[in-house]
Amino acid sequence: MEYHNPVLLHPTVDGLNIKPDGVYVDVTFGGGGHSKEILNRLGPNGKLFAFDQDEDALANALPDERFTLINENFRFIKRFLRFHGVKSVDGILADLGVSSHQFDVPERGFSTRFDAGLDMRMSQKNDLNAYRVVNEYEEQDLRRVFYDYGELKNAPVLARTIVEAREHLPIKTTDELKEVLAKYLPERVRNKILAQIYQAIRIEVNQEMDVLKEFIEQSLEILNPGGRLSVISYHSLEDRLVKRFIKNGMFEGEPERDFFGNFSVPFKTIGKLIVPDDDEIKINNRARSAKLRIAEKA
Repeated sequence: MEYHNPVLLHPTVDGLNIKPDGVYVDVTFGGGGHSKEILNRLGPNGKLFAFDQDEDALANALPDERFTLINENFRFIKRFLRFHGVKSVDGILADLGVSSHQFDVPERGFSTRFDAGLDMRMSQKNDLNAYRVVNEYEEQDLRRVFYDYGELKNAPVLARTIVEAREHLPIKTTDELKEVLAKYLPERVRNKILAQIYQAIRIEVNQEMDVLKEFIEQSLEILNPGGRLSVISYHSLEDRLVKRFIKNGMFEGEPERDFFGNFSVPFKTIGKLIVPDDDEIKINNRARSAKLRIAEKA
């Protein structure tokens, strides 16, 4: 199976500041591009653990005795590393969102380009899929999904339209969903709005915001002092969570300050926000919205 070029390959791995005998984790293995580069920089005593909940990614496992691939959601990073006898690591890499491969397989239902069943599961073991969200969610829950995860201002009318349509027949495919919502998809912004609708449903199906929060909190627990975290995000919801936690150790609110107005932070920001250059975007269109943040555990 073809997996496309890894996004921001060298800056992301550079950000880990790899030690030859260190222990590292790639929580979004996919086609193995980032993992291969990490292994290239590790010595014979280094170790790399990778996570991917998608069964398709198992076919890309790397034949290297320093490498272990774990077929699980990275929200369980701490639990499964401990299962393998690892309590702390020197660096963690995350390339969030949907892989190019997942977008390019029509039957997975991730892409607006194809007609497919309403699925959108990153792991086929999950019970919740896009069909259930679209056909079983209450109107107020659909409204929340579109507003919170798609940032769609017309979330109420989208939710109401879906609920009214499914009273007659279930909405089974992506094309049927597009047909139901056709009047809210004007040609000039059709692709943009569809992308927001798909993103909202996909995030709900895979609990992506909850997973990201759990992962970042656990990363702080298992990183050694001076250990690095490299995270690539693809939309503002993800990037906002990553940025806030790196900045003040919280996803919401403000940290407590001392008498002098200071507060301690668990991470130190390394460098500035990194985005792909024009050459990379030409080669790999998926990179166009990528944002890389690098942090070091204090």
